[in-house]
Amino acid sequence: MKSVIVAHESYIISELEHDAFSAIDARVTQTGNLETAEALEAARKADALMVTIQPVDAALIASLSNCDIIARVGAGLDAIDIPAASERGIWVTSVPDYSIDEVSTHAIALLLNHARRLPAMFASVKAGQWYDAAAIEPAPRLQGQVLGLIGYGRIGSAVAAKARGLGLHALVYDPFVTIDETQAGVKQVELDELLKSADFISLHTPLSDSSRHIINGAALEKMKPSAYLINTARGELVDEAALLNAVASGSIAGAALDVLSVEPPLPDFPLLRDERITITPHAGWYSEASKLDVRVKAIDDVVRVLTGKAPRSPVNNPTRS
Repeated sequence: MKSVIVAHESYIISELEHDAFSAIDARVTQTGNLETAEALEAARKADALMVTIQPVDAALIASLSNCDIIARVGAGLDAIDIPAASERGIWVTSVPDYSIDEVSTHAIALLLNHARRLPAMFASVKAGQWYDAAAIEPAPRLQGQVLGLIGYGRIGSAVAAKARGLGLHALVYDPFVTIDETQAGVKQVELDELLKSADFISLHTPLSDSSRHIINGAALEKMKPSAYLINTARGELVDEAALLNAVASGSIAGAALDVLSVEPPLPDFPLLRDERITITPHAGWYSEASKLDVRVKAIDDVVRVLTGKAPRSPVNNPTRS
């Protein structure tokens, strides 16, 4: 009987997993976050490993004696050593399309939250002040402002489409794509131009060695004092200490972050103390539909590989020796 390990303490396996894997004579077991000896031993013997944000490094991959597939139940792949998996002949898959609508909508919601000064309005009314002009001004008209998108994949392009409906002009920096600007309704620019021109900057690029801290002290200095940063991608795209300094000094107006370099943050995390920085709990991906989609699609790829088929969403092309 094949063995499938779901390595996440908060991912509760259900009839969905049991039914799909029992149909191919496979047993599914849930472990913790690959941190205990028991979890690691189960992973080493498994035919398939399903993970979310757990690091799967070269040392762990080298110990996987039976594994045919490491399935990322999500989109980001920075925690998995893909070359090491390829060398071991192990498929790596992800689910890149499960929450495009949710994350792009979340980015727009964070933008609107700042543009319309909603936190200040909520606080004003709760304090008994029906209209506190000092708290909500200035609030420039949103139409005609510039949204800078760093990354123009599935989510970045969805954000651009939604932003056009609000009357925003979109600039895009993505060195890995060539955009038909007329068809897309965006302008592709270099990073410096985007940083200097945008009223809002939204991050939608994968985390890699080249993108880590793409928003650093030097980048923040180039932004407008009125500019607002939005990150729904990966926490380490932003140098958080530099961001705090930029907001505290007034170099930029503020930021909205759905992702942090360390999650969850400690209670004394400095960014939690500045009211100009809004933080949501890495929930931009969430809806009932996306929660189901990501599981169904990850399970499907595991079933395919364990029954001798190629996965639908591979991120590598392993070769068995």
